[in-house]
Amino acid sequence: MKTNNTRLYAIRIITISLLVIYSTSCMQKQKKDSQQEQETSWAEKLNYPSGKKVIILHADDAGMSAGANIATIQYLENNQIQSAAVMAPCPNAEEFIQWAIDHPDSDVGMHLTLTSEWKTYRWTAIANPDEIPGLIDPDGMFWHEVYDVVKSATAEEVEKEIRAQIDMAISMGYQPDHLDTHMGTLYGHPSYLEVFINVAEEYGIPANIIDLSDSLVADRFRKEGYPIDDNVIGLVDKYSLPKLDNFTSVPKGNTYEEKIENFTKLVQSLPSGLTEIIFHPSVQGEQLKSITNSWQQRVWEAEMFSDPELIRFFEDEGIIFTNWKEIMQRYREMEE
Repeated sequence: MKTNNTRLYAIRIITISLLVIYSTSCMQKQKKDSQQEQETSWAEKLNYPSGKKVIILHADDAGMSAGANIATIQYLENNQIQSAAVMAPCPNAEEFIQWAIDHPDSDVGMHLTLTSEWKTYRWTAIANPDEIPGLIDPDGMFWHEVYDVVKSATAEEVEKEIRAQIDMAISMGYQPDHLDTHMGTLYGHPSYLEVFINVAEEYGIPANIIDLSDSLVADRFRKEGYPIDDNVIGLVDKYSLPKLDNFTSVPKGNTYEEKIENFTKLVQSLPSGLTEIIFHPSVQGEQLKSITNSWQQRVWEAEMFSDPELIRFFEDEGIIFTNWKEIMQRYREMEE
């Protein structure tokens, strides 16, 4: 009897040990799988080569002025940049949207605009201003700064206006390829970001949502003043369309040569993955000079991506270029 009890005890110990080993193995595998999933970039998920820098050169502020349109169109027609976005409330928006309609292979989105930052050159809402009073300043225009928008406008007002801007393009016969946000306003408050995500998913148009699962990326944007908390990270995590691994802008320079040098250093410092780099090209003119003191940066940004030396730099670095049309095509194939 004692021998049988001893055997039963030994069997129980062995069984428990095996269960513990199996459970630990499963937990380690789940942890490893989770880490691998987190470490897989969106570029890799979209079947771009592993370990490569995949970049969208993206022109912001199309439609702001005739000079911005000329510079952006020239780049797109020469295939020297991959993407652009138009500011619907601005004076030259309709002509740019019409160009996009006539050039369906180009990648053109909506630069959703809720601010009017310049002192003398300003714009207002597409939606009825009476229905979105929090977005309108005492002069009847959009507020100058993101801070004023966040202080004054509700998420419902923001949603009404960005829908109006998207619907403006659609009513003209153009289906935007992507959505992004002028001056980062739609990242200015968690409720605005939630609206941005919901509208993008409803229309089926990808937004320039940045994957925040990498704490280094989240910390960088947090340091830049964006309210990145657990709620925001959760919203981004649930977003169902493709995301960017990284997002940045062309740096300034005191000379054209310095600007190019600063930009090449930026590109070399980028991690692998899918990165959108924004800039604001415009041809030189008296109108541009009257709008902004940063006109020289915009003129250089209208020249630099046709510079043979910079083109050779991209080739030497092995940069892969893409746009939102291709991203969505790859995403649909991934989902099949």
